[in-house]
Formats: sequence, C-alpha cells, structure tokens
Amino acid sequence: MTPDTAMPATPDVAGGVTPVAHLSERNLRANAGLAPIAPADDVLTADAWGHGAEWVASVLSSLGVDARDLDAATLFGLPGGDLRARPVLSLRGQVLGTKPLLRGEGVSYGYTHRAPRDTTVALVTGGYAQGVVRSLGNVADVVIDGHRHRIVGRVAMDVCVVDVGETRPARGTDVVFFGDPDHGYPSLAEWTDATGWSAGEIVASVGSHAVRAVHA
Repeated sequence: MTPDTAMPATPDVAGGVTPVAHLSERNLRANAGLAPIAPADDVLTADAWGHGAEWVASVLSSLGVDARDLDAATLFGLPGGDLRARPVLSLRGQVLGTKPLLRGEGVSYGYTHRAPRDTTVALVTGGYAQGVVRSLGNVADVVIDGHRHRIVGRVAMDVCVVDVGETRPARGTDVVFFGDPDHGYPSLAEWTDATGWSAGEIVASVGSHAVRAVHA
C-alpha cells in the first residue's frame, strides 16, 4: 500500500479482539496414552511449553499419569513425536477488515511486498507480540473460510496483512495460523521450516503471549 492508503500498523483493539491459542483437552488426553514412558523432557517446563503447566498437570493427574515420564513432542502433538498424536495447541486470529490493494502498492513496514496484481488484503489480529514470528511474512499461509492465503509484508506487533485475492471475509471471520493439518490447517512443521525455530520454541512463545482458551 502507498503511504496514503496503508492500513494502520496497530489497529484499534479496544473491543478485546486478540489472537487466541486454542487448547484441545481431548487431544491432550489422547496423546497422553501415546507418549513414551521415558523421561525425555520435562513437559511442565516453560509453563508446559506454553500450554499452561497448571492445566496440563491437572489433566495428567486426572489420568493418573506422571508428567515426568512423558515425551513432550508426543504429548503436545509436535513434529518429531508419535505420528498418531494430534496438535494440542492451535493459533487463531480474526479478520479486522479488508480493502483493495492495487498492483504495485506495498504492504506494511518497508513495503517488502508489492502487489503483483490488483487484489484484496485483510488486516488480521496476530503479530510478533503474540508469537507470529516476523519471518513468516511473505512465506507462510493462514486459512480463512477453508482456503489458504499468504501473509504478505512484514508482520507487525499485533497484526499482519493477508492477501485474500477475490474473497471478502467479513470482520470477525476466523483465521487459523496453524493447527491440525488433518483438518487442512497450516502445520507447525511449516512454521519451523519458515522460521528456523523449533516446534517447542514456537508453541512456548505463542502460548505464553496469546490469550489461551481450553476446549473439550
């Protein structure tokens, strides 16, 4: 976007619209039955790798499982664990609004992306303050209404911009940054490839900075 048409780097989030780290209790319970009984990792360290140590300990206690005996990658459904394990944490934001982006116009700080064609972009909640790593700009996809769309330009503190093409998602539409690839969502493996971070580093960062919400 050109300077006079650029979206604001920091949106008005007074209404409490922030990205949410969704935690699946069902997946955590199922994964606990798959995790090797070997002290490979301390699964409660770093606030249970960003999943919430108190919550994880409570679920494991209800299953009669000792957290010290479990493999963290399998328990949390991370790359490198048991392939049957499903991700416990997914990151979701919301569409704040959309606007046209004309061919040649730039996006975000420094205009690291310029539109190769006329298109539409969406401003989405979720930036580096919530664990959406800056290097994901121009590299990673999100899913909106069942379709993948590319994050474009530099990721800002609390928001990022997504090229949604010819679609016009409404304000408040769900945006999935990563989740269960079996459901068609971007995987953590895509983020590790794009950022050079480990899966454990990513979920620990996201879980400790985004709002967490537990689902059955």
